Amino acid sequence: MPITRDHVIAKSADLPTFPLVIERILSTLEDPDANLNALVSYIEHDPVVAGHVLSMANKAGTSRYGGARINDIFTAISLIGLARVREAAIVMSLSKVFEGLQPPGTHDYFWRHSVAVGVCSVELAHWTQATLSVDTALIAGLLHDVGQLWLQRFEPSAFNHAMSEAVRQGVETVVTEREALGIDHGTIGGWLAQSWGLSEPITSAIVHHHTPEGVAAQPLAAVVHVAEVLSNALDLTHSANSRVTRISAASCATLGLQWGDDSHRLFGRIEARSRQAAALFVR
Repeated sequence: MPITRDHVIAKSADLPTFPLVIERILSTLEDPDANLNALVSYIEHDPVVAGHVLSMANKAGTSRYGGARINDIFTAISLIGLARVREAAIVMSLSKVFEGLQPPGTHDYFWRHSVAVGVCSVELAHWTQATLSVDTALIAGLLHDVGQLWLQRFEPSAFNHAMSEAVRQGVETVVTEREALGIDHGTIGGWLAQSWGLSEPITSAIVHHHTPEGVAAQPLAAVVHVAEVLSNALDLTHSANSRVTRISAASCATLGLQWGDDSHRLFGRIEARSRQAAALFVR
């Protein structure tokens, strides 16, 4: 049976719902302080996210608070900052989406790679000349390969064949996915993003992260494409799967990226943030 949008959504119906905290963060991007109480309430009602945020705050506040334990989200925000709390909430909430999609007993390469691309997307959003929301860049970077997770869970034989063929042929995975399945993981990921009510820029970035030329003028799509290339080029996941095939010149132009002598500063920031994220967020 061909893979259609309805088929993808129907198969995903029993998986965890999209995290409400992400919806809250996205809805308050224009004024992130406006609904702080609501955001804190959502975090407090999610034990996993709340526990992680408090753990970060307690690690950071050992000396400042004389060893006293931090037990509330407002104090955590005052200590580590709203931006880092939002980042932690996004990452930990989306980790549950990945856990729901990932077949039992499989390794966590997808999550480690997704965190690396999320980190790269955040640093590029800070670095680039384009106007981008850092939170949106993080969400799009984390979700860019969610279509591959769907394939691994629901079409494992065809997906594994496509992955092996991509390595053998030295091509991008989307090429062999289309050969084996008639569709690629970007399209599937886009359907999932639409079903979750995510914005068109996030959806487009997921769909086109391997094929950004048609949407290269969209900064978010350009960021996620370049972020994936850099995460592989810098081998942030220390994996045999880290292969570099190409980088879109049009995407680099959209972001005002020129790979000159100061590029090492960007690479250094990405590598440092990636190590930090791996320590905090990778299972």
